Amino acid sequence: MKKADDQKKLARCIAVFGTGSDVGKSVVTTGLCRHFAEQGLKVVPYKAQNMSNNSGVTPEGLEMGRAQIIQAEAAGVVPSVLMNPVLLKPTGETGSQVVLMGKVDGDESAAAYHKKKERYFNVAAEALDRLREENDLVIMEGAGSCAEVNLMDGDIVNFRMADYADADVILVADIHRGGVFGQVVGTLACLPDHYADRVKGVVINRFRGDISLFKDGCDWIETKSGKPVLGVLPWYTDFHIGSEDSVVIEQPRGRSSLSGTKPAGAVIRLPFISNFTDFEPLMQRDEIELCYLDRPCDLSEFAFVIIPGSKNTRKDLAWLKETGWDARIKVFSQKGGHVAGICGGYQILGEKIEDPQGVEGAAGTEEGLGLLPVATVMKAPKTTTLSRFTYKGIEGSGYEIHMGTTSRHGGDPLVAVLERNSEPAGDHDGCMAPSGTVLGTYMHGIFDTPAIVDSWLSDIGIDVRPSDTAGGLDARQEAYGRLAEHTRTHLAMDAIDTMAKGEA
Repeated sequence: MKKADDQKKLARCIAVFGTGSDVGKSVVTTGLCRHFAEQGLKVVPYKAQNMSNNSGVTPEGLEMGRAQIIQAEAAGVVPSVLMNPVLLKPTGETGSQVVLMGKVDGDESAAAYHKKKERYFNVAAEALDRLREENDLVIMEGAGSCAEVNLMDGDIVNFRMADYADADVILVADIHRGGVFGQVVGTLACLPDHYADRVKGVVINRFRGDISLFKDGCDWIETKSGKPVLGVLPWYTDFHIGSEDSVVIEQPRGRSSLSGTKPAGAVIRLPFISNFTDFEPLMQRDEIELCYLDRPCDLSEFAFVIIPGSKNTRKDLAWLKETGWDARIKVFSQKGGHVAGICGGYQILGEKIEDPQGVEGAAGTEEGLGLLPVATVMKAPKTTTLSRFTYKGIEGSGYEIHMGTTSRHGGDPLVAVLERNSEPAGDHDGCMAPSGTVLGTYMHGIFDTPAIVDSWLSDIGIDVRPSDTAGGLDARQEAYGRLAEHTRTHLAMDAIDTMAKGEA
């Protein structure tokens, strides 16, 4: 770690912290990354520790949080594990797989992890030092609420790291969920003075209605908190950037969110769901509606059902059986319904999952749903690749993150893999059942290519209106530009630019 007298040689840092989870920290961070990149600064994102099962892969084949990959794209830089040195992937109520600098470091209980916090802080601090040596500005993102008093002593991602970086802090609050005044004032009241002094301003996120009517609210916050309101961000749906927290999919629990006027698809909301960002391109399609289901129900009204990725495939498979979902999915398939599985969902659709080494808990074998003629053996090491492939002749790109290997003894391969981590591959992935109605693949991001979605929906029998809009990275880059403009329009950028110069 850098000594204090070396700090002046390093890039400035701005930290974006929140009054709680899913208040908009990631989106504000992304917008600022793009704004400063458009100003000509070499800016990078950073999150010391991320707890999420939404992860991605760097060009080197290393694993990191998907949110920081998105933010790096917005900043116009290549994603690096330096931007997310510690990634925790929950595997149960009290345990997580620890990914350290892009590689699996082991599984830890919450108590065991806490004992190693100093080690993880040092790794994270060294990563931040390297980013600051090589760039002009670092936009740091916090985690959850920055004022959890019972966790503050062991926290390595919020104010302790802001102190280390001598960062100015922007506090984000979410007015949509209500109680925004208590969020702001309560958060600041919980902070020690030396932490509260770092907060240079407040951003109110997700406002609906006439912003001019909230002026009294802004005045009250400024009077009570002593902090300026740096802006009020209106609710805005003209960009689609992957969400990081599973809290964002907890609400749509059934068909009540569907209009009934379009063909509908369902994603089974597994307890250990991962990489649900896979399905955001489907959410944006005008031809269909998509919802998440956790309670078993009649699936006959749906055109397709998807089993998503999982951080604990065997536990999620057991849950499907305990709840009766397995029988409903099988009946749906037997009646000609289309079923797709991504990563862990692909494994679940197979005939069995063997875990002789106890990779996901106690060693053992689980019978799968039997909808695909494949079998999986769980084993280390973890596969992490950026991949290029073709699906029915359509080229796409995605990434693989999984433990174990899956062998196919029937059906047809789903995709031809052209390249993994920039090296020629020349093999296949996934499986299409002989019926043509059940498919599975390890390829996260397969739906990012609009032409692939067009082809799949057409096979299901849905009338598709082919779009000439960009997909994948091109679509995201357009979204980042719109987000940066939205950010500049509604935030006090002069004040934030001053922070970037170290003059706040």
